[in-house]
Amino acid sequence: MKISIGSDHRGFTVKGKVVDLLKRLGHDVDDVGTHGAEAVDYPDVAKDVARKVSKHEVDRGILICGSGIGMAIAANKIPGVRAAPCHDDLTAEMSRRHNDLNVLCLSADMLGEKLIDRMVEIWLSTEFEAGRHARRVQKIDDIEAEALRANC
Repeated sequence: MKISIGSDHRGFTVKGKVVDLLKRLGHDVDDVGTHGAEAVDYPDVAKDVARKVSKHEVDRGILICGSGIGMAIAANKIPGVRAAPCHDDLTAEMSRRHNDLNVLCLSADMLGEKLIDRMVEIWLSTEFEAGRHARRVQKIDDIEAEALRANC
């Protein structure tokens, strides 16, 4: 799987560890930065990863900031992106199983390394159940398309 990953300065160290995990698991990693601890604005990084997911240049994306919330808000502005912060094994699993989440957002400040590793592995290995959930995800896509047509 090809995965684009990005972080702001608060997530920089965690991103490096997640990149190492992804490579150990055999995934192709596209690291959009940041590449140092200097302050950067998380919306810029979220936009880069989300656009790659939206254009199908990568299969999925992972974003890391202090809370994971800001990255999710910014990434969800890009059409076709379903991003959310996850905080435990269950939210990582259900985000894929029921919501077909294509961008995982993580907190660098509130999650430990072992938990992040487990969550990433669960998120990558969990398939979308489709069925009744596909209808609901399609409704989300329809809301997005309607908003784009209405230019709101």
